[in-house]
Amino acid sequence: MANDSGSFAGKVALVTGGSRGIGAAIVRRLARDGAMVAFTYSKSPEKANEVCALVERAGGTAVAIEADSADPKAVSNAVDETARRFGGLDILVNSAGILVRGTIEEFSVDDFDRMVAINIRAAFVAAQSASRHMQQGGRIIVIGSTAADRIGFPGGSVYCMTKGALAIMIKGIAIDLSARGITVNTVQPGPTATDMTPADGPRVDSLKKLIPLGRLGQDDEIASFVAYIAGTDSSFITGATLTIDGGYAV
Repeated sequence: MANDSGSFAGKVALVTGGSRGIGAAIVRRLARDGAMVAFTYSKSPEKANEVCALVERAGGTAVAIEADSADPKAVSNAVDETARRFGGLDILVNSAGILVRGTIEEFSVDDFDRMVAINIRAAFVAAQSASRHMQQGGRIIVIGSTAADRIGFPGGSVYCMTKGALAIMIKGIAIDLSARGITVNTVQPGPTATDMTPADGPRVDSLKKLIPLGRLGQDDEIASFVAYIAGTDSSFITGATLTIDGGYAV
């Protein structure tokens, strides 16, 4: 299922939220496979620069674009800037997202609105903007979560709602863009060792008991799956919600 090195040679990719975690792993993987990759970040330019440096040391191309996913204009501008800089856009991976926890008694409307803006609206705006630049055979991939199917913790109702919304939204976008051969899919990781779920966190031991494979996923594993969906071998997959979770949601 892995792509051969150089399989994305000449392709242009944009990864939103690409300065850390799963997003950064996707940037590294697509660049390793030959794509010219731009990625957005909203904070920590140091981390963004570190991702660029890692890619460049490996012989790849990566450019960081500051863009807050809560700002729809910033998102669309990042798409346009990527297309201008590299002469087009072939692959969009929407990885930007936030998690704010809170039970129904305490969750604020401001937090609700921000989660919807970043987790749902930004994915829609990015896909809409990307579709204006993509040619036949483009790829749009949204990073969702098994939280769309399984609420495994208290205070997760809004976060899980946003991930469920993505899984439904991409089905409609996939139909809209099908005549142009642009595929649109959601990749839903399960518990993965990132800043959001630290490998040494207090919940990890109990969480592993819920995963049949007995461990957290690794960001490189998610990135490998995304690379497959972005490649030519997946050209008949669209409108799909694809889970990679070690059996967590079974």
